[in-house]
Amino acid sequence: MTDYFSQLNQMLGAYAGITIASYIIAIVILIVFFILAQITNFLFNKVFKALTVKTKTEVDDKIMKILNMPIFYSVVLLGVYQSFDYIGALANYSSDFSRIIKSLAVIIWIYAIAKLASVIISELGFKFVAKTKSTLDDELMPLFQKLSNIIIYFAGIMFLLKMWNIDITPLLASAGIMGFVIAFAAQDTLSHLFGGISIYFDKPFKVGDRIQLESGEIGNVLEIGIRSTKIKTFDETVIVIPNSTIASSKIINYNQPEAKIKNKIKVGVAYGSDIDKVKKTLLDIANNIEGAEKDPLPSVNLVELGEYALEFVVTMWVDSPSNQFAVKVKMNEEIYKRFNKEGILIPYPTQNIYLRNSK
Repeated sequence: MTDYFSQLNQMLGAYAGITIASYIIAIVILIVFFILAQITNFLFNKVFKALTVKTKTEVDDKIMKILNMPIFYSVVLLGVYQSFDYIGALANYSSDFSRIIKSLAVIIWIYAIAKLASVIISELGFKFVAKTKSTLDDELMPLFQKLSNIIIYFAGIMFLLKMWNIDITPLLASAGIMGFVIAFAAQDTLSHLFGGISIYFDKPFKVGDRIQLESGEIGNVLEIGIRSTKIKTFDETVIVIPNSTIASSKIINYNQPEAKIKNKIKVGVAYGSDIDKVKKTLLDIANNIEGAEKDPLPSVNLVELGEYALEFVVTMWVDSPSNQFAVKVKMNEEIYKRFNKEGILIPYPTQNIYLRNSK
């Protein structure tokens, strides 16, 4: 048996200048790292999993499951590299062998990082945007998820090419030219997209707000999409406006900084009417109209001595811009009924003509 090992040692030594003991140690190193990899696998599947199960969220469970694979294989690859490096079997190719091991590790981690990003966006991002009233963020999240994966894979490929000393300058230049061509061809689409993103972050309005466009249209925001925003007008028609147009226009939002809005109603009464009685009647109507705010309280002021009437203005706050018109209608109806009941006259336009006798 001793002669057999001696002959085997001489054969290996003649082949690569390596003793059998070096091979044995290299195998031991490989086994040790494989055992370490199994220990990490045990920790993730038993210990860490038992801890994450106790939490209310499933995000940590998914993160632990994703991290298990790259860490396991990274330890195995490190063991392979250390064992081969110890025996010096690849002395003439150590640089290339090192790059291969590192490249495999980078590929594994790129895949893992991309999956981590997807999990975080899916579990946290989508749940967050689901709580908002806007539909724009719901549409942007899948786009953001795909874009994040593209960026991660692109960065990984660039890193691998640089690791192998491959000049990436021409590739970056061609990618830049191609990106410019694509951007130029889709400039309208991109402008709408970035307009939608600016609306999402600036939040000039949200779904349900009553807004007035620079062109004069007034309506309630029905939907905020990636490319356009839909507004429902008073006559139940829908206006679709590109986000790029909205982002560069002046918008009046009647719901900001708060939802309640001031309502002014002009009322003319005949000369000779009891001013105090008119004010008391108007205040009583305003204080009892549904939808009128109690803070601040409505007010009535005689603002003008008109050509044929005393002009009063009822100032009141309405709880929402969407109720402004309905409250005004109710006010006009009640004013007419109460004035008839109280004997307060609403005059017609009159004009006195004086005829001069020429004799």
